[in-house]
Amino acid sequence: MNRLFASTILTLVFATIASAHCQVPCGIYGDQRRFEEMLEDEHTISKAQTEINSLAGKADAQSVNQAVRWVTTKEDHATRIQNTIAAYFMAQRIKTDDPAYGKKLMAAHKVIVNAMKAKQSADPATAKALEESIFAFYEAYEGKKPDFDHEH
Repeated sequence: MNRLFASTILTLVFATIASAHCQVPCGIYGDQRRFEEMLEDEHTISKAQTEINSLAGKADAQSVNQAVRWVTTKEDHATRIQNTIAAYFMAQRIKTDDPAYGKKLMAAHKVIVNAMKAKQSADPATAKALEESIFAFYEAYEGKKPDFDHEH
């Protein structure tokens, strides 16, 4: 029984570490890909908000079920963005000795806050603010304007 418990705990610990972008300097993960993933998550949040609003006021079981699923999806994707900022950028990539440290940190914080606001609301303006903050963070982080395809 103790081996099973220990094995389960180790599995959970390693799964958590792996999902946090493996905090060892392996060089496998790329910054550009993280930004693309955050924008994909934002796009999903935006779509979820649209669907939630279209289902609002409908009381049939199927509509309620779908609305709950969209809310869950919206929250999951906002959390993914927050985790990417915290576990990848803030824990690993933004260095305290970087001359742009403050600028990068403030921009990263704004993404986290806007992801939280998108969780709390079905207002599409929150997804738009989140998207804008991701682009602003990219500019602060990379020191140049974003150059990727991302449209709603």
